[in-house]
Amino acid sequence: MREIIEIYFGRFHYLAPFVVLLLCGVGLPIPEEVSLLGAGFLLFQGKGSFSMMVGVCGAAILIGDSIPFWLGRHYGMRALEISWVRRILHPERFAKLEQRFREHGNWATFAVRFFAGVRLPGYFIAGTMRMSYPRFLILDTMGVLISVPISIWIGRYFGEQVEKMHRVNKNLHLFLAFLVIALTLVIIFHARANKQAPQEPVAGKAADTPAAKPSGPPGC
Repeated sequence: MREIIEIYFGRFHYLAPFVVLLLCGVGLPIPEEVSLLGAGFLLFQGKGSFSMMVGVCGAAILIGDSIPFWLGRHYGMRALEISWVRRILHPERFAKLEQRFREHGNWATFAVRFFAGVRLPGYFIAGTMRMSYPRFLILDTMGVLISVPISIWIGRYFGEQVEKMHRVNKNLHLFLAFLVIALTLVIIFHARANKQAPQEPVAGKAADTPAAKPSGPPGC
């Protein structure tokens, strides 16, 4: 799956993030953040502009978020009778989420954007509570304007740091190789110099030699 995504993103600079993020809105098991970071990495590679990428990704997310909202608004809890909808929305999470939405309303709709795993059921509940679509769209757009640019920027920044680390490691390897060669040459020259140096007489050796006795007739 990862290899397919990398190839897809590499060939279709704007289309790939748009399609993946749109499918995330209908239950594709890939966190939005992964796609947004991938979009940022594309920008690092020079494939696209920041503003255009933010607009494309933001539009895809808003369209994807609208699908569970409209399911909840038009069908209510009856939508959970559909097997694929039930698998995607995870009804076991509904009790706590519904209570939060009843207590906090607009704030809950805005905040759910920043919690992966509860976005789809959260937007579905917002629809079942008969929230108007313009209000939902405004609240969701506010969250998108925060999360999307930040995530894409982080992806681009991460790509830049990886490139810098690669350059630093390359330079470090060259420096270490030069250091090893230099030390090896120093050791070799030092060993050869010690081998070729003349040996000096041992100090004090002459003092230990017994002095010659003067020759002469005995008794002098």
